Amino acid sequence: MKTMTCKQLGGACDIKIQAETFGAMSELSMQHGIEMMQQNDEAHMKAIQNMKEIMQNPVTMNEWFAMKKAEFDALPED
Repeated sequence: MKTMTCKQLGGACDIKIQAETFGAMSELSMQHGIEMMQQNDEAHMKAIQNMKEIMQNPVTMNEWFAMKKAEFDALPED
């Protein structure tokens, strides 16, 4: 199990997200973002917009994903 914050995953807050794999971490982060979007949280709305811009370019998205996965992989187990 590893822990990353919403901010580490491109979000806007310090909530801790825990998962066994980076794929699971990404899913949990996305769920958190959706919850915050439903609450119209302004900081998260800005972070989501930024992610949408990154996702427009497949090369940029792959680079971002690889960088975050490497960060996850480098974390110690909780």
